[in-house]
Amino acid sequence: MQALAGDEMRLSVNGLDYAILGVYFVVVLGIGFMARRSVRTSLDFFLSGRSLPAWVTGLAFVAANLGATEILGMAANGAQYGAYGFHWYWIGAVPAMVFLGLVMMPFYYTSRVGSVPEFLLRRFSPSSHILSSVLFAVASVLIAGVNLYALAIVMQALLGWSLWVSVIVAGAIVLAYITVGGLSSAIYNEVLQFFVILAALIPLTVVGLKRVGGWDGLSDTLKSQHGSDFMTAWGGTGIGHQNPLGANWLTIVLGLGFVLSFGYWTTNFTEIQRTLSSKNLSAAKRAPLIAAFPKILIPAVVVVPGLIAAALQPKLADGPNGYNDAIPMLMGDLLPNGVLGIAVTGLIAAFMAGMAANVSSLNTVFTTDLWRPYVVKDREDAYYVKVGRIVTVIGVFASMGTAFLASSFSNIMAYLQTLFSFFNVPMFVVFIIGLFWKRMTGHAAFWGLLAGTVSAMINYFVLYKQDIISIPSDQGANFVSAMVGFGVGGLVSVAVSLVTKPKPIEELQGLVYGTTAPDAEDDSEPGDDAWYRKPALLGWGAIILAVVCYIPFTI
Repeated sequence: MQALAGDEMRLSVNGLDYAILGVYFVVVLGIGFMARRSVRTSLDFFLSGRSLPAWVTGLAFVAANLGATEILGMAANGAQYGAYGFHWYWIGAVPAMVFLGLVMMPFYYTSRVGSVPEFLLRRFSPSSHILSSVLFAVASVLIAGVNLYALAIVMQALLGWSLWVSVIVAGAIVLAYITVGGLSSAIYNEVLQFFVILAALIPLTVVGLKRVGGWDGLSDTLKSQHGSDFMTAWGGTGIGHQNPLGANWLTIVLGLGFVLSFGYWTTNFTEIQRTLSSKNLSAAKRAPLIAAFPKILIPAVVVVPGLIAAALQPKLADGPNGYNDAIPMLMGDLLPNGVLGIAVTGLIAAFMAGMAANVSSLNTVFTTDLWRPYVVKDREDAYYVKVGRIVTVIGVFASMGTAFLASSFSNIMAYLQTLFSFFNVPMFVVFIIGLFWKRMTGHAAFWGLLAGTVSAMINYFVLYKQDIISIPSDQGANFVSAMVGFGVGGLVSVAVSLVTKPKPIEELQGLVYGTTAPDAEDDSEPGDDAWYRKPALLGWGAIILAVVCYIPFTI
């Protein structure tokens, strides 16, 4: 692994900082042990007994994504690409989250599946179920490894802790509260972590803006360093034009805004698991819509600090961790003791949120989608809870090994987007065709998923990395890989469907658009139909707010 930031970034933390960190660890473990009392069945352990309100699952939904990888990676995007970094939120997240809440959650929730791969089993076949489960398990371990590496960057840079001390301490705490309390522990801790993360990032942003002379000073500095397009979201994105992102409007809209975004937010079980734990369908639909509103505002405390770091340290890319050092550099330069303790705690909270989200979804998919149906069938419920806890331990240790892969990327968000283009996009194309086309078959799902994954990898590792095609940046290559995976996966799915036999229509009830699950029932509660809880109002409100946020960076 690359050497981490040097002594010049290291801070002199005092007893107050460590006390804040210690209190946080105690609270996190306390929540885990309290949640243990509610774990009686495998449904309790893996899906919180489907008992949580929309505001809890909504905040957990956004917090599960607001891990250390997002904080360090999106700040790195801001430092490297400027205002183009806002695209990952306003076009690269919000529309897909709205689509999930309004269109896809009714299918997920009313089918009573325990995971996204299980939905593919019911819609298609065991072969597509096994393949999607294995791909998801591999992706979960790789992404959890990115969280470990992100934590190592922060802890060694700011506190002087060694790599393995950082990994073992935080990993042990995540292991403790997930193993003991299951998904409920993860979700309630994610709600806590959401607010702790904001408490860390808001002071950093405010102090940073003051240091660079406010927004006008920041904008003037970056325009003088990088050109005027650096502070616009769409400048220089015409086809054939050059810009820091190395992508035109078409690849941004289709590659990021549609393929990557919808592929991640609508089929990634790490996120979907939070919504499936909701107490009823109304809450499940509202969860991603509630999450969309903080998601719109998060760039102010994630991307903007990256812009500030670029202004204060023009040679940030030359450091040992490249643009990934944006947040640690700001913390080391701007925050006093006490506030520093909150900031360090916030980043550890971010790591734990991301790590716990991946590990809890990994243990669910491995246990319920691979172990129970294909390896050890028809055992008592307590046995599968035990298996889930064992998988949690194995998953954390496996993630320690994959952390080294992330160290080869100067921007860890680029690495994450690479993984999403390989694993999430092919899943999405298979899912979306099968959701709207009754003719799609199980054989088509398997071969479409496999072809999409392989073609995305070929585009990235062969065509891009071997310079057979010219793409200006890793992120631009990720957008193209996503489009290739989507296109190839879709074509193969359609072609195979036309020469194989589909399921009878009676077996597709509740699994295809325009049909209804035979046992679907109205589980709404008093107040669910209040005007301010209407999913359509929440969804369109989020879309409009995201469009409004673009205006200052467009004109």
